[in-house]
Formats: sequence, structure tokens, C-alpha cells
Amino acid sequence: MNRQQLAQEIIEAGRFLYGRGWSPATSSNYSTRLSADQALLTVSGKHKGQLGPDDVLATDLDGNSLEPGKKPSAETLLHTQLYRWKPEIGAVLHTHSVNATVLSRLTLADSLVFADYELQKAFSGVSTHESQVLVPIFDNDQDIARLAAKVQPWLDEHPDCVGYLIRGHGLYTWGPRMSDALRQVEAFEFLFECELKMLSITQR
Repeated sequence: MNRQQLAQEIIEAGRFLYGRGWSPATSSNYSTRLSADQALLTVSGKHKGQLGPDDVLATDLDGNSLEPGKKPSAETLLHTQLYRWKPEIGAVLHTHSVNATVLSRLTLADSLVFADYELQKAFSGVSTHESQVLVPIFDNDQDIARLAAKVQPWLDEHPDCVGYLIRGHGLYTWGPRMSDALRQVEAFEFLFECELKMLSITQR
């Protein structure tokens, strides 16, 4: 796909995710792989339901802007480290849903475990509900380089990881194509909501 097509994928993802309430206002950021050593990301501070073709910029995989005058998201490094981690990753989505935010604050452990949900099969590499999906939770940090340095060892030790949470902040997930990343956001959101409902019932 060329840059225009990839930008359009980001725009349409923003409309979808904003419409579902998973990327309110200027929160969140999205990206696609532009080439082997470049990514196309949303610029900082744009409303994700109203993105246009000029609201993306190219960066190298160190997170440096390749387009003077355009400021990348503060969290660009969390995207580009995923592209460096696995060459097959073609899209990364970071969302800010209420369910992800609340569940990550309620969970005192450093990870969530989804088990025996049929929808786990929506994740790449999962073929049966008779499995566990481990989702790490990293404490929020405004120092993104420091946060990325905490994320990388987990990724290296868990090559099957399909996404992670930042506590009180939101979700990162990815896939070979934008459609794969969107499918995983939907699966995560369903599972987050199930877990919250289970908690509300069992803790009464």
C-alpha cells in the first residue's frame, strides 16, 4: 500500500474507534508500517474522530519525525519499538477506553489473564478457548523512553504477546494489517467488559 492508502486506513480506524468510545477526543494514537525502516503515525493532539490526510507523519524506527513542522505523538517510541521487535507487524493501535482504564486500575497485579473465553480465538496465534492470554500491565510513566525500556524485556520474553495495558491509561495492540489490529481491539474490549462485569457480580 502507498502512503495515501495507509493514511486512509489510519483515518478510518480513528473514526471507528472514536465512534465506539474507545478513543475519546485527542487521546490515543495509531500507526502503520510505511516501509522496513519507517512508520506512519498520527500527529500529536488531533481529535481521532476527525483525522485528515495531513494528520499523519512519517518517522524512523527510533521515533524521529521525518517531516519538519509536524510533531509526532509523545508515545511514538512505543509504536516504533513494536515495528523493530517484529518485522511482520504492520499496524499498531493505542486506545483509551473506559473499560481498559478502569480494569487496569482495579487490577493490582502486573498482568491480566484471560482464560476459557471463546473470543480469545480472535487473537493472533490462539486457536482454542482452552488456553490463557496473558496481558501485562505497566505502570503509567510520562517518560516514554523509560516506559519503553520496561516494555521491551517483556516482549522479548513473551514473543506471543498480543497486547499490553498501561495502568490508568489504555491499550496497545498490533497486527500484520490494520484490520488485524482492529479485530484485536474489539476482542480486548469485549474481554475487558466481561471481566469488569464478573468483578461487579462477584464482589457484591
